[in-house]
Amino acid sequence: MTYSNPRVYLAACAVAASAFLLASCTSSRGEGEAISAPPSPSMPSKSRTATGPSEKKLTAQAQAALAAVHSGKLVEAGVERVNDGIHTEPTLSEGKTYRLNLVCFGSGSAQLTFVPVSAGAETRVPCDQSVVQQRITIHKRVHIDVDGAKGSTGMIAWQIDAI
Repeated sequence: MTYSNPRVYLAACAVAASAFLLASCTSSRGEGEAISAPPSPSMPSKSRTATGPSEKKLTAQAQAALAAVHSGKLVEAGVERVNDGIHTEPTLSEGKTYRLNLVCFGSGSAQLTFVPVSAGAETRVPCDQSVVQQRITIHKRVHIDVDGAKGSTGMIAWQIDAI
């Protein structure tokens, strides 16, 4: 009589099912591919913004610009498309002071706002490769928004440093 472990049996079934699903979902001849319709004017513009290599290049340039002005201990950072914006609630300690650095590579501008407004000043961020710095004093949880102006394109990078 042979003994069969149910865990081994379930693992083997999972591997077989995964392989089957991967094989059935891919095709080397293009069979079953969806036909992509041209983007309609009502579609969000983020799907028609800068191309992949262009976004990568702008992202690298923006990150390099922020690295040049980095001071203090890095708390949080990121890079987003300008038209997607930045919307974050960083975990910051009450009573502490931080520096928010922003840089936008592309065209147009973006608007920086805080909730509550007492955390920092509303500021325009031009997409001209200049670094905008904002001092933030935390009294309670803060929400940071950076929204691209209509028609703005490119990448916006940000970092928060404890000072």
